Amino acid sequence: MINITAHLLQYNIKPSVQRMAIMQYLLEYKSHPSVDEVYNALALSIPTLSKTTVYNTLKLFVEHGAAQMLTIDERNVCFDGDTTPHTHFMCKCCGKIYDLAIPAPVKEVMPNVIDGHEVNEMHYYYKGFCKNCLNNND
Repeated sequence: MINITAHLLQYNIKPSVQRMAIMQYLLEYKSHPSVDEVYNALALSIPTLSKTTVYNTLKLFVEHGAAQMLTIDERNVCFDGDTTPHTHFMCKCCGKIYDLAIPAPVKEVMPNVIDGHEVNEMHYYYKGFCKNCLNNND
């Protein structure tokens, strides 16, 4: 089990009750939640929590490198507590987002410089139909 206080401090984020709860949720639930999903999951246990606090906290996490903001489609923004390099797959049927390992050929071609520009991150998203939706349509 990860120490949430130490995890936040590692990213120079001052721990608070709300920040710890939000980070715990991101790390525990790999569903790539939206601001609304995080708020709805935590609001009952933290009555003083607001959607604005959740949004600002997630934005802070992204700015400090403790979380990723995913904009896989034009309508939804979601968040991921896993900051290790990996790809995402979004199902066009159910809308769920899954973590996938980066394919070896992609890892091998990740450039450090393109046309004189320094590259320090790349994002890969796949879209299609997840195995659960494919099995349900049989």
